[in-house]
Formats: sequence, C-alpha cells, structure tokens
Amino acid sequence: MPISWRLCFEWRCVLLIMLSMLVSAFATAQNGSSDPLPSWNNGPAKKSILDFVADTTTEISPDFVPPDQRIATFDHDGTLWLEQPVVTELVFAIDRVKALAAQHPEWKHEQPFKAAIEDDQTALFASGEAGIGKIIAASHAGVTTDEFGKIVEDWISTTQNQRYKRLYTNCVYQPMLEVLAYLRANGFKTYIISSGDVDFLRPWSQRVYGVPPEQVIGSSFKMKFEMRGEKPVLMRLPETDPINDGPGKAIGTLRFIGKRPLASFGNSDDDQQMLEWTAAGAGLRLMLIVHHTDADREYAYDRISSVGRLDKVLDEATAKGWVIVDTKRDWKAIFPSSEAH
Repeated sequence: MPISWRLCFEWRCVLLIMLSMLVSAFATAQNGSSDPLPSWNNGPAKKSILDFVADTTTEISPDFVPPDQRIATFDHDGTLWLEQPVVTELVFAIDRVKALAAQHPEWKHEQPFKAAIEDDQTALFASGEAGIGKIIAASHAGVTTDEFGKIVEDWISTTQNQRYKRLYTNCVYQPMLEVLAYLRANGFKTYIISSGDVDFLRPWSQRVYGVPPEQVIGSSFKMKFEMRGEKPVLMRLPETDPINDGPGKAIGTLRFIGKRPLASFGNSDDDQQMLEWTAAGAGLRLMLIVHHTDADREYAYDRISSVGRLDKVLDEATAKGWVIVDTKRDWKAIFPSSEAH
C-alpha cells in the first residue's frame, strides 16, 4: 500500500474512533449524565456495553444498525430483579392463597395449600412442580383479567421483601435499570422475556422498568370470553398455555417480536436458548450473563442453586466470550438507593 494511501487509511480509522466516542458522549449527555452507567464499576463488562452501543449506533461504523433493528431482550427473575430465596411471583401466589383460604376451608387439610397457609416451605417444595402448579393455578385464575391486574397492582404496591424491608419493586437491580435506560436513549427497543405470568408483570412494567406492557412476553393462562350483563370480560382459566421458558423464550421472541435481538441479557440456564438465538444472528451481538456472586449485598449462587441455576450457560459464555457480569466486582450498587427510584 503506498504511503499516502496508508496514511489516509490510518487517519480514517482515527476519525472513526473519534466520531464513535463523540456520538457515545453526545448520547450520554442527553441522559443528563457524563456516565450513563454510574452504578457500574469500570471494567470489561461495562466497557463491553458502552462499546456495543457506540458501535451499533454510529452511522459510519461498520457495525451500524438502523434503529428499527435495534432490539434488546431481558430475562426478568434474577436479571432485572431479585429471585432468591424463592421467585417473587411465588410469594405473591402464597399470599393470594392465604387471602382466599376463608373461601376454601378444605385447604387447611389439603397439601400443598396447607403448607402455603402455614408458611411451611419445606412441605411446599416437597410437593414438587405439580404442587407449585396448584398454588399458581389457584392464585392466578378464577377472576377476570381486569380483576387480576388490580390484585397484582395492589399487592406489588404494598408488599415488602422480608430481608430488605423494601417494596419488591425496589428490589430491582439499579445497574440493569441503567442499561435499560441507556439502550432506549440510543434507539433500542427493550423487551422483557419471562417464564413468569405475563399478566403478573404487565400492570407495573412501565412504571418500574420503562417497558410498556406490549413489550412484555411471558407465560400465560388460558382465557374465556364471557358476558357479564352487557359487559364483555375475559376470564382467566386454571390452565396455562406452553410455558415461556428455555427454548420457549427463543420461540416467543420471534413469535411476538418478529425480529432477532441484537442483545440479550440473562442469568441462568433457562436463558440459554434465548442467548444462543441472539448470538446466531449476523453482525455484532451482545450476550450478557448476570452472575450473582455477592452474598453480602444480595445472594451468591450458580451451579447448584435450585433457583436460577447457572451452570451450562456459565461454561458456554466462558467458551464463546460472552459478557459475564460479576455482581460483587462489577456493580457499585445492587438496588436503587431510594424507594422512589
């Protein structure tokens, strides 16, 4: 390559880098902060997120992606909020069973309802998936969709986590709230892909995460159209459609979004197929794993945990160079500092 052409090429590379940095700086300024991820410690994980956004949103970058293709998917339990020692939706289901117990005196002698009423977690989990399924069905069905939304909203707005003495909506991960906001500020559309009941999340997803209800994808109960007088209602039946978990997350992503994500965020083996589906796309991709390592501020768990097990995906992420977030090392804070985050 002649010297003049080589210098031109080198200067073009320098300009690309400088412009990328300027675009990233401008985007963060729009957020009102010089650092769009203030709850993240400087390190490879934070840098990977910042570089990915800069590379995919800078028009002269070879990895530029048009705004209509900027899709990011987030698992919910363990990725966006607390899932230990039991997932929050199960706490809601147990509370709901207790509230309905007066209408079902037989539950005092019938498992797994007896265990739920008496807060006997050993007996409850001994009932297995079938027993947990009965608790979920009894607590989530038999009401209209509007009634269920009101029940969820009332519970989530008043119930505190016993360990942290704060509302469950304030047991969300502050660093991940910043990632959601940063992506949206740069033209990304953010989706929650959960194995939990979609109607448990939708009433408050906009308020807590900035994710509108139509961008929440999850498992769902079957419904029946009925007329109450002259008013049509949708009744929730004690039967579920296929669970949106494991391979179902990848299927649900394409079925409801219609596009392959550019970025996916998860924390357990249940997110494996969603992450692999994202990684299989052409061009630059971001696959990020939240590895819970901080037993003091939150919980430390991975390969042998019965909730949020991270085993196969941890190995796969290491082998393929996906981003692994060490919560103890990478996060300055776990939860929002204020109740009114």
